[in-house]
Amino acid sequence: MENINLILLACVIGIALLTIGYVFLIYHKIKRIKVLNKDVANNAEFIRSGAITFLKREFKIIIPFVLIIALVFVGLGFIPTFKSAEGVGWQSAICFIVGAAFSAGAGLVGMLSATNANSRTADAANNKGLGAALRVAFSGGAVLGLCVVGFGLLGLSGLFFGAYAILKATNGGNAYKALVEASHIITGYGLGCSMVALFGRVGGGIYTKCADVGADIVGKIEADIPEDDARNPATIADNVGDNVGDIAGMSSDLCESYVGSIISAITLATVFLQKSLGTPGAISDAKLVIFPLALAGCGILASIISVIIIRSREWKDPQKTLDIATYIAVGIEVIAAIFLSIFYLSGMKVEGHTAPWAIGAIAAGLLSGIAVGKIAEIYTSSDYKSVKNIAKESETGHATNIISGFAIGMKSTCATVIALAAGVIISYFCFGIYGIGLAAVGMLSTAGITISVDGYGPISDNAGGLAQMSGLKPEVREITDHLDAVGNTTAAVGKGFCTGSATFTALALVLSYGQASGLIEDITASNTSTMMSVDVTPFIIGILIGAMVPFLFSALVINSVGKAANKMVLEIREQFQKEPGILKGTVKPDYNRCIDIATRASLKEMIVPGLVAVLTPILTGVLLGKEGLGALLIGALASSVMLAIFMANSGGAWDNAKKYIEQIGKKGTEAHHAAVTGDTVGDPLKDTAGPTMDILIKLMSVIALIMAPILNNGTFQSVWQLIVK
Repeated sequence: MENINLILLACVIGIALLTIGYVFLIYHKIKRIKVLNKDVANNAEFIRSGAITFLKREFKIIIPFVLIIALVFVGLGFIPTFKSAEGVGWQSAICFIVGAAFSAGAGLVGMLSATNANSRTADAANNKGLGAALRVAFSGGAVLGLCVVGFGLLGLSGLFFGAYAILKATNGGNAYKALVEASHIITGYGLGCSMVALFGRVGGGIYTKCADVGADIVGKIEADIPEDDARNPATIADNVGDNVGDIAGMSSDLCESYVGSIISAITLATVFLQKSLGTPGAISDAKLVIFPLALAGCGILASIISVIIIRSREWKDPQKTLDIATYIAVGIEVIAAIFLSIFYLSGMKVEGHTAPWAIGAIAAGLLSGIAVGKIAEIYTSSDYKSVKNIAKESETGHATNIISGFAIGMKSTCATVIALAAGVIISYFCFGIYGIGLAAVGMLSTAGITISVDGYGPISDNAGGLAQMSGLKPEVREITDHLDAVGNTTAAVGKGFCTGSATFTALALVLSYGQASGLIEDITASNTSTMMSVDVTPFIIGILIGAMVPFLFSALVINSVGKAANKMVLEIREQFQKEPGILKGTVKPDYNRCIDIATRASLKEMIVPGLVAVLTPILTGVLLGKEGLGALLIGALASSVMLAIFMANSGGAWDNAKKYIEQIGKKGTEAHHAAVTGDTVGDPLKDTAGPTMDILIKLMSVIALIMAPILNNGTFQSVWQLIVK
């Protein structure tokens, strides 16, 4: 590798370390803010304690699972067929464990920051007003956002650099061969992030929504008490859920998305590098491997600058403030991408495209991300007609509210898919298949600020809960509700970014699988006999199974929320019936029993969906061969994207329709009760099942990529091949 590549990689590692240092600086600044209201401080400690307890119990399940899979990777490394596969061997097993640890670490630090920021946000709203509360909530979100990208990039770039150095020393100084092998090894890092993200999102999502749904059904509808009322036994569990699901789970999810996009681009880059090994072009092609890391490093710097600017003053308009933060980061990243494309990639070509065209691919990803985010805002913000239409439909009952919300979620898929398809087409024509990978990196290059904006929402939501539980004046709850309403929109935007980047990343991984398994050469070959050698039947079966899996996975997750929520409802009703003093406010409810129900249910119910995600690609490959597995990925990609968009936007629209009805003074009316029902239905869609779709498709794609060598082995025969013989 040339010195310039080493220097650039070292700079990326340095930027990641700088980011983590800045994260802890903000973290300690938040902690130093004194909470003046004792009730707020005490209630916040209940939430913090419950969240930490849940994570401890969750990690006790995840850690053995991670270690077992790591041992499997070590064992596969001794099988000759798998030696050329990505993500196997003892080196990849180490990367897998580190990836799992860093993903979990990002979630833990983000959650600790959120549970500190929630009480400070409520206290700031009580004593200083909206501007101060917004600043604290955004600062807490910034810790989350910068922590995710800092940990993610540090682990990835550090392991990549270490693997390259060791492999170069053991390969007789062959830099380019070492670069290719290092790229294969770090796939394990992405898989480790994916594994933790899957369990974190599913487990945390089931926890938060079973508590939320149970609290809403009995508290708001049956007992007619306000949201987050201290008399509701599930109130603490509900607020704990915001932190374990929307903070810790989301952190692991977005860390996986961020890392996955970079790895997919690196994987595609190694294809070009392998073709040019031993030729003068190898020096240029080596830059393609480093380029996504450099782009991500610039994105983190852009996010830090944006955070510094936003934190430098108090802002009064939450939506405008968060939009400005995003635009600042995107603008800086575009300038950095232009500079890197022109000077770093100078003089090289990719599939006939010259270096400056890389700017087009990156810009396509960034613009697609902004477009997807804006579309999500249009369909989920109360400033636009979609949410107002749901509120209007709620006046005629629960059924019309549900019908309207479903229709809006389904409708939102059209514009979102057009934006994503346009991004894929533009990035492909600008810089070929590698351009699609760059578009994914471009979309998530400013993830530091995107996640900061997303993380602000649950913190504001928790602040509102603390204000209600602690009996603060109504004006405080109005401030936090205003912050939270914007937070629901930013959450939908964040989910849109996840879905969009997952589309690009998964497509890049599917293309990588096609090349590794030999499918792409078979299908695109000009020789008719070669084309006919591809068996169409398992391909069609694979597409159908792939399209079905996201529905099955979503059903399992949503059903888990339903079962857990049922237990929560029964517990709350029982407490109200046995102790009438709870509703009178003379007796304190038993919060711990609700917390325990949510914890036990979520940890138990997350196992089966996780096994479905891991085992489906393995069984499909064995039963239907490489054609069936490739088709499975295509079907799952299309299906999961549609479901993710639909569920995120329907849920966000239902939630904000409820808040809009409250804001216009119709709280407690039949329309409000109908809107609460819609919000309750939307909760498991937008916060549990929907966010797991992007993890599902990427996890399945990486597992398929690992299986590709054995499926492409001339001696391997699938069950389908044995049957047709």
